[in-house]
Amino acid sequence: MKENLLKEKTYAFALRIVKLSRYLNEEKREFVLSKQILRSGTAIGALIRESEYGQSRKDFINKLSVVALKEAGETEYWLVLLKDGKYITEKMFLSIKPDIDEIIKLLTASIKTAKKNLESNK
Repeated sequence: MKENLLKEKTYAFALRIVKLSRYLNEEKREFVLSKQILRSGTAIGALIRESEYGQSRKDFINKLSVVALKEAGETEYWLVLLKDGKYITEKMFLSIKPDIDEIIKLLTASIKTAKKNLESNK
């Protein structure tokens, strides 16, 4: 259940990031930061999908915690930088910031659950 919600949320978030990147390119003529946030913001969902095909439970946890959670943190950083650098408005930032916060919380909860399940199966 939680993984499906996470997949849905990260896919919807990736679509928002694609639109944000397009806006940054077309309206702000900003190409470096837009490429960074496009890469990290769309990678989160892709990594979650990839984790489903992990070779083991440990591989699944590694993909979620080491890779997807780090990409989410990086995406949050780029969003704050875009806001503080005046590339996006406060309103735009406040519109998307709760999404990345929720994704980070869901990822953290999924990682904790997966680790707990791994320990209980030993």
